[in-house]
Amino acid sequence: MSGPVTLAQLLDQGLDVFVFCNRCGHNAVLATQQLIGRLGGQMPVPEAGGRMRCSACGSKDIATRPNWPSGGVITRHTD
Repeated sequence: MSGPVTLAQLLDQGLDVFVFCNRCGHNAVLATQQLIGRLGGQMPVPEAGGRMRCSACGSKDIATRPNWPSGGVITRHTD
């Protein structure tokens, strides 16, 4: 298989979508089934962010990726 994973493939793996606003840092985990209802199963996960808007700041600069099972804190941003 080549290319980015689609929402349908993510659903088959039992994973949801992690959504991150690159502008304000707001983030959430969205149900893959809900996104398939809005965007279709063949939507590539990385491209789904281009169809979203942040509910906190209104930005359309949204990143999406599979919500992989947690391995603990990977990075921490500090001022």
